Amino acid sequence: MFRPSRDSGSNHRRIKSSPSLREAFSPLRLHLPGTSCPSANHSDLPFPTRSQRGEAGTPSAMEPGLSIESGSAVRVAVLPVGGTIPPPRLREYAALVARHARVDLASLRTYYSEHQKSPFAHQPWETGCLRLKFVLGGCVPSPWEDFQSSRKVLAVIGICHLPSSPDLDRVAADFVDAARTYPSALARRCFAFCPTDVQMAGKKRDDIIMFPPSDQQSLELHMLTMIQDLAASLLMEFEKWVLRAESTGTILKTPLDSQSSLGSEEVHTLGVPSILTSVIKAKKRRLGRAQKIIGDYCLLAGSPVDANAHYTTAIELARLTGDVFWHAGALEGSVCALVVDRMGQSDPVLEDEVKYRYYTIIQLYRRATLQDNAQRVSPVSFELEAALKLARYLCRQELAKEVSDLLMGAADGAKALIDASDRLILYIEIARLFGTLGYKRKAAFFSRQVAQLYLQQDNAYAAMSAMQVLTMTTNAYHVQSRKTSKINHDSSKEPRASSSDSGKVHPQSIASLFESQWSTLQMVVLREILMSSIRAADPLSSWSAAARLLRSFYPLITPAGQSGLASSLANSADKLPTGTRCADPCLPFIRLHSFPLHPSQRDIVKRNPRKKEWWTGAGPSGPFIYTPFSKAGASSGTSKQEVSWIVGEPVQVMVELANPCSFDLVVESIYLSVHSGNFDAFPVSVSLPPNTSKLVLLSGIPTQVGPISIPGCIVHCFGVITEHLFKEVDCLLLGAAQGLVLSDPFRCCGSSKFKSVNFPSISVVPPLPLLVANVVGGDGSILLYEGEIRDVLITLTNAGTVPVEEANIALSGKNQDSVISIAHSTWKSALPIKPGGEVTFAVTLRAWHLSSADLEADGSRSPASSRRIGREGINPFLNIHYAGPAANPENGDISLPPGRRLVVPLNICVVQGMRLVRARLLSMEIPARFTEAHLRPVSGKDDISTGNDTERTNINLLKIDPYKGSWGLRLLELELFNPTDVVFDVDVAVHSDDINVDQRVISEGNAGDAACHKTRIDRDYSARVLIPLENFKLPVLDASFFVKESSSDEPLGSRAAAIAERNAKAELNASINNLIAKIKVKWHSGRNSSGELNIKDAIQAALQASIMDILLPDPLTFSFKLAKNEIATNADSSKDSGNPSIHSSDGNVGPSTGNVLRCDDPISAHAMTHMVVQIRNNTKEIIRMSLSISCKDVAGDNCFDENSATVLWAGVLSDIHLEVPPLQEVVHPFSVYFLVPGDYSLQASSVIIDATDVLRARAKAESPDEPILCRGSPFHIQVVGTA
Repeated sequence: MFRPSRDSGSNHRRIKSSPSLREAFSPLRLHLPGTSCPSANHSDLPFPTRSQRGEAGTPSAMEPGLSIESGSAVRVAVLPVGGTIPPPRLREYAALVARHARVDLASLRTYYSEHQKSPFAHQPWETGCLRLKFVLGGCVPSPWEDFQSSRKVLAVIGICHLPSSPDLDRVAADFVDAARTYPSALARRCFAFCPTDVQMAGKKRDDIIMFPPSDQQSLELHMLTMIQDLAASLLMEFEKWVLRAESTGTILKTPLDSQSSLGSEEVHTLGVPSILTSVIKAKKRRLGRAQKIIGDYCLLAGSPVDANAHYTTAIELARLTGDVFWHAGALEGSVCALVVDRMGQSDPVLEDEVKYRYYTIIQLYRRATLQDNAQRVSPVSFELEAALKLARYLCRQELAKEVSDLLMGAADGAKALIDASDRLILYIEIARLFGTLGYKRKAAFFSRQVAQLYLQQDNAYAAMSAMQVLTMTTNAYHVQSRKTSKINHDSSKEPRASSSDSGKVHPQSIASLFESQWSTLQMVVLREILMSSIRAADPLSSWSAAARLLRSFYPLITPAGQSGLASSLANSADKLPTGTRCADPCLPFIRLHSFPLHPSQRDIVKRNPRKKEWWTGAGPSGPFIYTPFSKAGASSGTSKQEVSWIVGEPVQVMVELANPCSFDLVVESIYLSVHSGNFDAFPVSVSLPPNTSKLVLLSGIPTQVGPISIPGCIVHCFGVITEHLFKEVDCLLLGAAQGLVLSDPFRCCGSSKFKSVNFPSISVVPPLPLLVANVVGGDGSILLYEGEIRDVLITLTNAGTVPVEEANIALSGKNQDSVISIAHSTWKSALPIKPGGEVTFAVTLRAWHLSSADLEADGSRSPASSRRIGREGINPFLNIHYAGPAANPENGDISLPPGRRLVVPLNICVVQGMRLVRARLLSMEIPARFTEAHLRPVSGKDDISTGNDTERTNINLLKIDPYKGSWGLRLLELELFNPTDVVFDVDVAVHSDDINVDQRVISEGNAGDAACHKTRIDRDYSARVLIPLENFKLPVLDASFFVKESSSDEPLGSRAAAIAERNAKAELNASINNLIAKIKVKWHSGRNSSGELNIKDAIQAALQASIMDILLPDPLTFSFKLAKNEIATNADSSKDSGNPSIHSSDGNVGPSTGNVLRCDDPISAHAMTHMVVQIRNNTKEIIRMSLSISCKDVAGDNCFDENSATVLWAGVLSDIHLEVPPLQEVVHPFSVYFLVPGDYSLQASSVIIDATDVLRARAKAESPDEPILCRGSPFHIQVVGTA
């Protein structure tokens, strides 16, 4: 180790006060534009080749890649000799040689032999090394080799591939010829690889070293041995050269020196003392230069201490002789020796010393430049090299400001360089150091300067180099190729985003991606890349540059310029092979628009193996944001949506294409991009006019089970295949929305506002069965009139390749009650449904009642259209869940593939059919007449007290009360209207299965129903239907129907009363509903159309006021009967009414047997007619009363008047006190004698004695003292005269 010495008069403080390089270069400073440039990685900038390094006769001084330690590297030329070596082999052999650039001195002792005392007294054999710098292909000899020995080629290695060069003599001759161009070489070796057995068996040659075929490790060991031998030879040659130079001296010249040290004219003009002084000065100068070169060889030999001693002597002699240029060179060599000796050590004192010395070196080179300014060759290149070496030594972030000043000062001195190759190397080094420092924009700026220098040369290699340099700047200008950005992304150490964040676009990335407003500068860079690639005959690079230029900056390019770029794209594509792919997309712009909704036949449902009903709780897996079948209350969620596709079933994705340029764009093919290999995409061709956008459906078929990722589309346009990524367009549109990019291509084409669509997570499942539903008769709306009942046939066809093993049909949606029945047994019996099989089953539908709002909406439209329009969202659905067989994997576990849901909408269009205009209640009384039809014999009898049901019949529309003598009627009138264009046949049916068992009814037809005749209602016509209500009375007048609210003094614990009240109200409501339900209005139209009119609400409104009078019976009912020989008989039967029964009571009347009047026995005048009046108690309490009987003629006069009696009687007819048991009858006999033929009316009435609250409530009495009067209906009798 040694301490570096300083120049006389220097101290450590001078380091801090040393001027900066920018100040030292102030005379050469050039004012460059202050435009800042983006970043690039410039560590691989191409250097000029031998043909690019200046013209003949113009020495080039600057060398690329120099550093402070470069003075200690031995330059070795590696030359391919013999026949042509395949490029892969050449790279392999060169890498094998270049792997041994450092050779330890300790490893050379085996090959080193000391012939005489070594001049390297301080050789570090244990720690030192020789550094070799291999130059593949050699280099041009430098005119500055005498000034810096590291520029000499001191060794030559030949590389030969013997399979290509079987003649060894020719190989040896070629190597000798190649090495002859490097006269400074001190050692030569020729390595021959892959010799044949014949060549190996031949005579051993000393001029060719063979490397027989072997494994890589053996080759490396063999090469290491040869390189060590080469290094030992060089070391011994260095010793010889130094010993020779010390003893005999040497003449060293540079391009700065004149032809001779002193001219002849100078010798004659100068005096003898001056001549002696000049000769002494010249000798010292030669001695100083020799010491400097000896120091160089000591440094190359790996002995920095010896080198420093010689450099110190050279520095002193150069200072004494004023040899400024060599002074700077010796001082630079001493710094190199210092740094090499302290290699690997971090010492601030060492760094300050290096900085101080190099600033001094830069100043000395500058002085030499000013002194030799008149020379044709300027040493300014060494001044700039010194600045670059110092900048590389200090290049780290802490000293960024100082390094930047050094580099900018060096850039200012570029104009002083005579050789263009020197400027090229200078800009390359500056760009590299700025890139290493992290100043990417300045690095990109100087890289563009390098490209400009390359483009000034008119050859393809220079254009190719310019294109490579410009390509490295594109990352800084944000116009990089996607291929480059992908490589940088893959090589970065940053962790990738998770799958859940893969669809998100972060604002920070958008801001960095579209940073700045350099649109013009970016266009210039891309245009330069386009021009250089065209000159370099690289059609793919030119296509990529034109595509990026057109895609990114179409708003700033004129229509003519856009057409020119399109022509450039076409011309480049013509030079490319068919099917060439490029990483950079051009046009059109493509964004994901949406996933078209899957048909309802293709919904997929995950199966729950733990449930028999495996579909419960599962929603469809299709690409829907919302479905009516989704689980209520489920969160919308932030997780990525999952979609399942089925192997072999086509799927579709909708994308939007935009052409914002002014020319027609023809997309030869476009299809979905799938990298997983389990999807077959179908290409389509699209034509886009200028400034237009278009929606395109892209389809394909999944082929294998597994996940699918679709990042974008593959587009074949302008003759090249490119991949367009959806995420890139989303970033572009988001940047346009934030004002970070120039324009939105879709908005320019008139498309809608950008809405980001996240691509779901797609997985492919095995083949599943596929049921397709078809409504027999058409898939349109099923037109039904209100209340219509119709059977609809539905056919299910298995269009899949897997059989349907299980299925379930359920209802969903609104108006589910409109589905009366489903033929489940039909489709269940058809399971399993094999591929191609089908099953047809019936669904019975009943049209619902239209609301008033529906009727108003329907009435607001024209009649022709309103009756054919069905409202959406009100129809029921058939949810058919079905699944195929379970899969059996190889491991034996049974796995359940997903099932499917088939949603069959029952598109029912309900229109107004038969219309109920109004319903109202009518009341009337028609006196009963005894005719021959009523006097027909009656047979059969039954005891009322036994409680058995009596036969009930009807007569036409009206039902007679057997306990009344007249037709007392309450009629319900229904007014119907037909607003349709068809004819309706209306049937009004009254269901009478719950009529009072104690009543006797004359029936006709069905014993359970009383039906009207059919009524036909034509179009736009109305009809009225009358429905009698007399047979709807309850059998018993119960006190529970008159329950009043509990009084305030009633105990709170009266729970039994409350229950009774609730039961009574419930019974009354049930009776009311039963009454309404008995009345049915049914209609028929055509052959298969039938229905029922909904009249419930209308009847309830019509009967609301009189419902109690209709349902509740009278407390007492009266009936007159004829008797013969004092035997009561029923006189209200007819011959056609079958065998009616006679009801009698065993209460207060005698035996109920006797002769019955025949149908030919008339009621004659002047004859005694025996009659009885029957009084029935319809309550559950005993009724005491005072009975009176009256008889009136047609004029209404009382026939029993004593003053003018026309009818004589026998028996009591007034103030008859009777007591009737609960639910029993009593009879009172009497006889009448009609004096005058004619029509008479008998009527019975009674005043109830001690009426109960129930009777008063039924009579609606207002006071407790008000008498309760019960009166029967008039009973009409026709009396005929006698002949």
